[in-house]
Amino acid sequence: MKTIAIFTGLSGFLAVALGAFGAHGLRGSVDVSLLDVWHTAVQYQMFHVFALLTIVVASAGDPLPLMKWAARLFLLGTVIFSGSLYVLVLTGIRALGMVTPIGGVLLLAGWLVLSFALVQWVARREKGV
Repeated sequence: MKTIAIFTGLSGFLAVALGAFGAHGLRGSVDVSLLDVWHTAVQYQMFHVFALLTIVVASAGDPLPLMKWAARLFLLGTVIFSGSLYVLVLTGIRALGMVTPIGGVLLLAGWLVLSFALVQWVARREKGV
């Protein structure tokens, strides 16, 4: 879980930095539609920072295996989804858009796995474990 905690902090930092870069550094140098793509990448990255942060905190002490899997799916999904969009905007290589849905599917899978993990987590808390 330590690696996921480190990734969470770095991802939050990068989301803020890349958001600022998109708002100030890219304006005027890329098409407005690409700025929207950049904004989407930043938003999804930041949403999943909060999801990962929640998993790290909830997993303190005795992490559930499903929590770890949800975190891994969010981590990989964020890198592929947001990462492919960042690279698409910076390079103009539209073919990267074909990779983005793979990241999206990983993020969706992460939310499904997290829902099962949360049921286990709540049940464990109700039993006093």
